[in-house]
Amino acid sequence: MKLKSFIVTFGSFVLTTGMLYLVGNMFTIPWLMFHHEYTENGNGFFISAGSLVPLIIGLIVCFFAEKIYSYKFR
Repeated sequence: MKLKSFIVTFGSFVLTTGMLYLVGNMFTIPWLMFHHEYTENGNGFFISAGSLVPLIIGLIVCFFAEKIYSYKFR
């Protein structure tokens, strides 16, 4: 039963996060877009990352998905 719970939780996280990043890139919504930038020159380097909002929303969704799944199959 724990494997099924993990699959439901992880699947909901990946699906939600992926869909939010996809929507952000399709409609150019900056706070939903994944943007990675890496620049290296002789003096140093510059790193920039993307938005973490889809990851946070995905974690919230997977938390509730696990609670609903465990409640239904109790």
